[in-house]
Amino acid sequence: MLLTSKPLRFSSTFTSLIFNPIAQRKHMRKLSVSLLLITVLFFIACGSKKNKIDARQTTAAKTPPPMRVDAYIVHPEPFQEDIEVPGTIVANEVAEIHPEVSGRIVQLNVAEGRYVGKGTLLAKLYDGDLRAQLNKLQVQLSIAQKTEERQAQLLKIQGISQQDYDLSLLQVNSLKADIGIIRTTISKTEVRAPFSGKLGLKAISPGAYVTPASVIAIINQTDKLKLDFTIPEKYTDQVKTGQLVTFGFEGSDKKLGAKVIATESNVTENTRSLVVRAMITGKDDRLIPGAFAKVKLSFDPNPNALLVPTQAVLPQARGKKIILYKGGTAVFADITTGVRDSSRVQVTEGIVAGDTVVVTGLLSVRPEAKIQIGRIVNAASKPASQTGKLN
Repeated sequence: MLLTSKPLRFSSTFTSLIFNPIAQRKHMRKLSVSLLLITVLFFIACGSKKNKIDARQTTAAKTPPPMRVDAYIVHPEPFQEDIEVPGTIVANEVAEIHPEVSGRIVQLNVAEGRYVGKGTLLAKLYDGDLRAQLNKLQVQLSIAQKTEERQAQLLKIQGISQQDYDLSLLQVNSLKADIGIIRTTISKTEVRAPFSGKLGLKAISPGAYVTPASVIAIINQTDKLKLDFTIPEKYTDQVKTGQLVTFGFEGSDKKLGAKVIATESNVTENTRSLVVRAMITGKDDRLIPGAFAKVKLSFDPNPNALLVPTQAVLPQARGKKIILYKGGTAVFADITTGVRDSSRVQVTEGIVAGDTVVVTGLLSVRPEAKIQIGRIVNAASKPASQTGKLN
């Protein structure tokens, strides 16, 4: 095989790189710059992607998850309104015993703290002068009657005129009238019990001079007692004659009953309250007139009352608010409340049946904040038709 001797040919660039050191250095610099640019672009791309991931993570960290709260679903239910008001025990009858005339006490029979019957003589005033006048008139009457009898006999035989007889008869009748006046005045010197009852402490002593303004003692009829109490004006149309009330009093855990017998004819202007009087049906020897009583009244139940837990109500400077759950958002609503019991309060305005009321985390929830229901606290008591329904 013949070998043809032809010179090998290389490209000028390759030849220059092999045999020209300067060209080699330039080429290496270009290559280094290119590698550097590629490296920088790679790290820039990686950093941008990391920044986007970090930004997403930061945004997710700044947006907290919805707060979990407990809720109460409002539904109509019967609710009986009870109120407790102060009252006063009152005697069935009470009177201050005064003398009807002025005079000196000569006899005093006031048995302090004792029970006396109607008509019992309590005090006797001096009546000596009145009895002297009575004796004088009785003597005059005796003579006038004899004169009238003689003139009556004379009139039958026409011995005197009719006019003379009439004058003698007038004298008799006039003396009888004067005797009646004196006897009435004497009876006024006797002070008697106006009704059966318990006497209080005497305010005078024997020998004292009294006038009709003087108080001898106070008598209370304690075998029957009444109960006076006041109620706010808004309940005036709910109190009826014959309604039963219960009450307690200091020093006893016993509860007694009373029946409403009457109400005052007008509302007290200063307090805007109505005075109610009831007759106590039970009896307790510890009850005395003037004692304080705690009266409890129960009114007809409202069949469609809307109630919420007491802790769900937020007091405000003006009015009250509650937090409603609506579409995952907390909505603050103004409400008007009515009466309450030990754990719930009636809402008269601001909510409707079916509303979901937040009952926990109230201090942490902000208006329009996202919330999530964790538990329905009245799930076992609400109607089946509302189970699982959230506004």
